[in-house]
Amino acid sequence: MYIPNAYREDDLETLVAFMRANSFVTFVSVLDGQIHASHIPLAIEVTDQIVKLKGHLARQNPQCQALGVGDSLAIFTGPHGYVSPSLYEAHESVPTWNYIAVHATGTPQTVTIDDPQAIRAMIESMIDVYEPAYQEQWASFPEKYRAGMLKGIVGFEMQVTRLEGKYKLSQNRSMIDQHRVAEALSTSSDPVVAATGVEMQRRME
Repeated sequence: MYIPNAYREDDLETLVAFMRANSFVTFVSVLDGQIHASHIPLAIEVTDQIVKLKGHLARQNPQCQALGVGDSLAIFTGPHGYVSPSLYEAHESVPTWNYIAVHATGTPQTVTIDDPQAIRAMIESMIDVYEPAYQEQWASFPEKYRAGMLKGIVGFEMQVTRLEGKYKLSQNRSMIDQHRVAEALSTSSDPVVAATGVEMQRRME
């Protein structure tokens, strides 16, 4: 991801918080020269500054064949919004788009039904993230049913070896321009655009 220095975010706590808040990702892999992409939720774990992503794909998804072969990329996207040049002091200005994105790269390792403890631990960790109360219902199912569900997926764990954060929020503009853009975006009727403006205001405090 191209990241001018003005937009670069390297603070691990900030990036992980963003990833957890925007954990439905575009997951990209390359296999035999072809790009494969899936849209999936991930669980994010951090231990001793090491970030690990956990998720799964449908077993029939061709992207499963790319797991463990090489690097994959998880793209986390958040609020974004169009910025009108009318908000700038200078007349000679052009439109742009403000947004936040985090890219996490690593080599995913497969977790399958052949390793029942690992696949169940992976699923239960995701339940803990998205609906902890569901653990009791999942545990109540007959063993045959749970095993059948797990046969239909291929889980993976990916230790992140490269983590990039881009917060493109008008940092290259004057403070007057930044405040004008933040005010305009934060008062938008579109909640996604408004969230972009709120984040700008938060970072300018």
